[in-house]
Amino acid sequence: MPELNDINYPRWVNWVAQDADGSWWGFSVEPLEHTSGWYENEVGQYQLLYKDPPNPDWKKTLRKVN
Repeated sequence: MPELNDINYPRWVNWVAQDADGSWWGFSVEPLEHTSGWYENEVGQYQLLYKDPPNPDWKKTLRKVN
């Protein structure tokens, strides 16, 4: 993923994480892990931000950005 400063993402994005397939997502609330990625737990917004190659270490990508 490019540096977060280089990506134009909505102001409501507080968390980012990558799914196993390489998709980077922005979330308004801390997402929950499922079998191959992350989900918003039906309480927040989410948006696809960027697509990288698949990542076997996707579980280590969750980070707070705001």
